[in-house]
Amino acid sequence: MATALQHPNTGGDPGFVTEDQRRLAAQNRAVHERHLQALNLQRENILSQKTSHPIRRAALEDALAQIDAQIAKQTGTIS
Repeated sequence: MATALQHPNTGGDPGFVTEDQRRLAAQNRAVHERHLQALNLQRENILSQKTSHPIRRAALEDALAQIDAQIAKQTGTIS
């Protein structure tokens, strides 16, 4: 059985959030953080690769641009 906790809602008026809703929100935040960490690890991996081959370098630059766009979307920033 879920318990209700007093918690301000997004509208600024006091409301109630059940324990299940709070737990679900925490799980969603954790999933979001893990996804962002995975993207940052991919980004670091790409940056660590060095190549003088122009086609490989172009592919790495494209991959880096794609990951940077995903990170910007996840964090709400504009790249």
